[in-house]
Amino acid sequence: MAVGGPGARSADGATLLALFVLAQFVIPARLVLRGLPMSLTVADIVALLLLLLWLLAQFTTTLGVAKGRNPVRTGIFTYGMVMLTCYGFAVLAYLPSDELNLADHSLVLLVGAVGLMLATCDGVRAPDRLDLVLKTVVVAGAIVSVVASLQYLLNIDLTTHMVIPGLRHTSVTDTTAVMSRADLRRVAGTLGHPIELGVVCAMIIPFGAHFAFQARSRGEPALRWWLCTVLIAAGLMFSVSRSAVLGLAAIGCVLFVGWPVRRWLVTLAALVAFLGAVKVAAPGLLGTFFSLFANAASDDSILYRTHDYPFAMLEAAKHPIFGRGAGTWYAYKHQVFDNQYLLSLVETGVVGAVAFVAVILCGLVVALRARALSADENVRNLALTIAACLLVPLVGAATFDLLSYPGVTALMFLLIGAAGAMLRMARDGVTGGGGVGDAGGGVSRA
Repeated sequence: MAVGGPGARSADGATLLALFVLAQFVIPARLVLRGLPMSLTVADIVALLLLLLWLLAQFTTTLGVAKGRNPVRTGIFTYGMVMLTCYGFAVLAYLPSDELNLADHSLVLLVGAVGLMLATCDGVRAPDRLDLVLKTVVVAGAIVSVVASLQYLLNIDLTTHMVIPGLRHTSVTDTTAVMSRADLRRVAGTLGHPIELGVVCAMIIPFGAHFAFQARSRGEPALRWWLCTVLIAAGLMFSVSRSAVLGLAAIGCVLFVGWPVRRWLVTLAALVAFLGAVKVAAPGLLGTFFSLFANAASDDSILYRTHDYPFAMLEAAKHPIFGRGAGTWYAYKHQVFDNQYLLSLVETGVVGAVAFVAVILCGLVVALRARALSADENVRNLALTIAACLLVPLVGAATFDLLSYPGVTALMFLLIGAAGAMLRMARDGVTGGGGVGDAGGGVSRA
């Protein structure tokens, strides 16, 4: 079924993924659908729909969805089977009703994550369509950051005015989007927590810079992408998140190795100018970030994160192989582990924790492989950017319970799927845009 008039491009996998991105990041995280037995957001429903469409597309050869082997497909299949096994072992024994409901909820979210990865890996078949998805990510990140900037600078929270028919506030995540640290506001934008805002912004900033550099190399307007990048960087700063800075530092280490000298000199100059503007616009903010690291040895938040390590290991030892069940160790009942590796050990055991790391490494390696196979500098830079951004979950998992934050989780799985799509394109020699009828990979066709 084509969308638009004659000559218009049909809706395809990239179109649906762009809609998912907007639903995930623009609709406030505290809004869930009414009338369902569990809390599901619009983005969760879209992700489940993506899996259904992917399954249906596998029964035909006319919809343009890719088939055949791909390391990302193998990785997500393995990860899904491991998590399903962990769920099976959890529900095989007795679970309190509240923990059983959370285990069921986690399973539904896992199915959606699988659908998101598969739709990205197999449904995006041309570079311009992948650009559409990632450009939507950048624009969505800019929108989130504008909301965050208003929260920080003017104490105006637009999310309290976002009332959407059919949606309700969930009691689990219905907390204020504005917190505080060192007498400064910490804001979350449309996301659920300032840490989530900061880490999501850290993962999106390199894509804004990539599209700005790409536009410049093609003689196209680049100002819009630089503006988005600056807005997203502001969102990161206003989150006042140590995890975000650590993630951005990890990205920088990779990009500076792969970028030409001129590019990273321009980036460093832009960084200095940006920090100067932050110092003027938000007095005290840079000093707070400095103290977060300078006083790390005595910082209460770090001490809180590390004091529970022995207790976590005792809990993990009770169910060492498959854990006690994903989602069953939650903050309102149990001690909080601000460490995804520890939380995974407790909830999904050694097998689940290894699978979590392995699926991220799979995407990272696949992105680097796609980079090695391509001779196009823009494609190579995009692949390097994806690989660099997939380091953020590996770093961030040690500083907060990453999989409890849907925005970070969704972006992570989307980028892993994008790495698989890039590898397919590189192997197939796809170098330009394609429609549904060729390399476009549509999920619907007239």
